[in-house]
Amino acid sequence: MNRAPNDERLIRWLAYLMFFTFAMTTDAVGSVIPEIIDEFMLSLTAASAFQYATMGGIAAGALLLGFLADRLGRKPTIIVGLVLYGFTSLLFAFGNNFGFFVVLLGLAGLGISVFKIGALALIGDISASTHSHTRIMNTVEGFFAVGAIVGPAIVATLISTGMSWKWLYVIAAAICVVLIVMAARVNYPQTVKPSVRADLRQGLKIMRDPLALGVSGLIVLYVAVEVAVYVWMPTYLLGYEGSFAWLPAYALTLFFVLRAGGRFLGAWFLTHVTWTTALALFGLAIFLCFLGSLVFGVEAAAWLLPLSGLFMSIMYPTLNSKGISCFPKSQHGAAAGVILFFTAAAAALGPLAMAAVSDAYGDAQAGFVLATGMAFLMLAGLVGNWVFDPARRRLQTSDREDYDTEAATLPLS
Repeated sequence: MNRAPNDERLIRWLAYLMFFTFAMTTDAVGSVIPEIIDEFMLSLTAASAFQYATMGGIAAGALLLGFLADRLGRKPTIIVGLVLYGFTSLLFAFGNNFGFFVVLLGLAGLGISVFKIGALALIGDISASTHSHTRIMNTVEGFFAVGAIVGPAIVATLISTGMSWKWLYVIAAAICVVLIVMAARVNYPQTVKPSVRADLRQGLKIMRDPLALGVSGLIVLYVAVEVAVYVWMPTYLLGYEGSFAWLPAYALTLFFVLRAGGRFLGAWFLTHVTWTTALALFGLAIFLCFLGSLVFGVEAAAWLLPLSGLFMSIMYPTLNSKGISCFPKSQHGAAAGVILFFTAAAAALGPLAMAAVSDAYGDAQAGFVLATGMAFLMLAGLVGNWVFDPARRRLQTSDREDYDTEAATLPLS
């Protein structure tokens, strides 16, 4: 596998910055929702459209366009996705209507799905083994986690200076211009062409694969649990009456900081513990954080829910990496699309279900009862994955047949 070191470094930074940028907008929704509730006089269920519109667009793009990275190539796929995401983000500056914003979020989600799938396929192209693929994915998601810190901080700064939250999206559009230039200039590695013409049917075929469904099921549960924190925790903590008056305002930032730090440490941690063991242990810790939040009330939740971010750190990138690596590189775009579809569907429906339950019972805690139940189901699935390790043979085959295993021990930087 011949790769120029400088080109590979630029490719990695392109992937890092793409994930950083869209995280600024998608993970800032928890900070934006309280503002739009006041601005447009919305219920929790209506306000959750700011979450499920974006995720609905991502899900639609992942299901219908996941094959583009395999069929058209990584470069055009990434550029088209960035252009759509950047243009729709820019249009936020010209709108003042809730429905208009929801439409823009859906289109932005479509753009995110296109360039994210291209980026995920590209990560497979530059990986030397399934293990290095997982390590790179944890680093990429680390930059996503940093973007998730920066986004809410930008929103808080805008609001404190009397500016509109809308300018967050304009800032993202400006960064997209730089990313488009990078994507157009970098030299991409050669890719393995699919043995059959890549189209929607390839994604549907992967969707029927038992391993793909198993990984996707775990991801659905995990994403629903994670999104519960960054979408609804700020609203839930409005009832906080503890001794640390500053804590509710900074709880979301603390969650994102712990998640970011954990993702950068995740690549190191996975070199010492098998990935199945690590996920089972972290799944247990997440469940205990949610359970403790219910048992001991809002005052404990203000500490425990942010703490769960540390244990969530390696969950998604590791599951995503292993799911994609179970398929040949020529199908990485389609495989990434299938997993992204389930990711976005969970990120859309999970908060919506929590909002509906909370509205029905008149208390945000009811939604976290639902989230705790999902955390328990996730833990059960991760323990089963640890005991039976169903992906082991498929990953060994990928290392032997589809990766440059001789390069697997080379450093990543």
